[in-house]
Amino acid sequence: MKQKIVFKVQMNCERCRIKTLKVVSDADGVDSMGFEGERKENVVVIGDGVDAATLASCLRKKVGHTEIISVALAK
Repeated sequence: MKQKIVFKVQMNCERCRIKTLKVVSDADGVDSMGFEGERKENVVVIGDGVDAATLASCLRKKVGHTEIISVALAK
């Protein structure tokens, strides 16, 4: 079952956005990803078998402060 996970990631520059995309794309089970929000600070990940806690931990280590906003089934 596909999940839609939304993270709020502290990204101050374009380099941080590139790092974020690289970390998310390297995760297992990710089908698609993108940015949302007025300042493009929310990262939306859609995939099958993606572990939200592990991905959040990787984003914290590589990019910066990360919060899990929501985890829901993808439509």
